Amino acid sequence: MAATDPPAVRPAMAGSRWELYPHGADIGVRGIGPTMETAFEQIALALTAAVTDPKEVRRRERIDVALEEIDPELLLVKWLNAVVLEMAIRGMLFGRFSVRINGGKLQAEIWGERVNVPRHDPAVEVKGATLTDLKVGQQPDGYWIAQCIIDV
Repeated sequence: MAATDPPAVRPAMAGSRWELYPHGADIGVRGIGPTMETAFEQIALALTAAVTDPKEVRRRERIDVALEEIDPELLLVKWLNAVVLEMAIRGMLFGRFSVRINGGKLQAEIWGERVNVPRHDPAVEVKGATLTDLKVGQQPDGYWIAQCIIDV
């Protein structure tokens, strides 16, 4: 549901980051972080970055998202597709994500604003997350990676 005062933006945990990578006519998105939750937050930022600079998205409205899926990779696809759905039905972009995962249940708060075409200058319209190049797992360095290809 909507809220008027978003909490202060939590600084990204050390080593957390998002990446875009090319994949044919589509775009690969990747989130990396010290926890699976952080990797999911970062990949959602990468999803936004495929459309616009996430730093340009004001955190004016909060939307709550709740999902359930025992398989972490399928949970990732459901998560990204839930963000895409919220973008589409609300005409919004999101620049802050707070994710909690427990026993296959994902609860998240996503913060954003309505699309402002002149300011956001949207590059593409994301149609959805795919199973292509899908990966969720902990790396040898202890960091988590979450990635897939998004259809644009």
